[in-house]
Amino acid sequence: MSLDPTNWLLVFVRVSSLLAVFPLFSMSNIPRPVRAALSALVAFLLVPLVPALSEPPAGFTGLIALIFKEAAIGLLLGFVSRLLFYALEFAGTLIATEMGLNMGATLSPFSNTRSEAPGLALFHLGAIIFLTLDLHHWLLVALQRTYQLLPIGAARLGPALFNDIVGRTSQLFVVGLLMAAPVIAVTFLINIVFSVVGRAVPQMNIFAESFAFRTLAGLTVFAVTLNLMGQHIVNYLRRLPEDLLRVAQLLGAG
Repeated sequence: MSLDPTNWLLVFVRVSSLLAVFPLFSMSNIPRPVRAALSALVAFLLVPLVPALSEPPAGFTGLIALIFKEAAIGLLLGFVSRLLFYALEFAGTLIATEMGLNMGATLSPFSNTRSEAPGLALFHLGAIIFLTLDLHHWLLVALQRTYQLLPIGAARLGPALFNDIVGRTSQLFVVGLLMAAPVIAVTFLINIVFSVVGRAVPQMNIFAESFAFRTLAGLTVFAVTLNLMGQHIVNYLRRLPEDLLRVAQLLGAG
């Protein structure tokens, strides 16, 4: 079967853009040549299954425009597939703030940014579940199906897509807050108790005395509710392939 270089290039651009922000594959310790080679291999495998261009690009300018459009599509799909991991980092930040662990932040190997210990624990949990459910395979299958809903060069922006992306992004904060809610509730109760004690014993340093209790209670609740958080993560991860197809459908309908 003959390979159309233009088709392969445009598929490669969408795939490589998605992998640039794809969960786990975008980790800083994965060399860029490896990601580029993986993108080239996936593009080579997908090209026979991708509908051919209805009309070739109009010269070099048209080809550049198509490349930018496919790169934007890949980045948007990768962003959607990574939203839950942003929510996990947000939940970890809330939990660390409530327990007073902000000073213990370290460099995250996944995003190469500052991250607290609870955020890293949730990110590792999400990564393990992601691989256990074989979602890296299912998301690549969903990527192949996006070409049926959104052929090369057919992307159109529309209000439906904008509302969908804004809704998904707003859910990020809701999911993070729900995961951190047990720890927030316990530390809130501890603060109330120590506030009452502080009124009875004004000489007591409430902040210093409550710090150890907040940390210990927060870590205990975090450990007890980790299984429940895992269930939330599974529920959201299972929807990722359908989310990619939904976004591709909205882009194609624009």
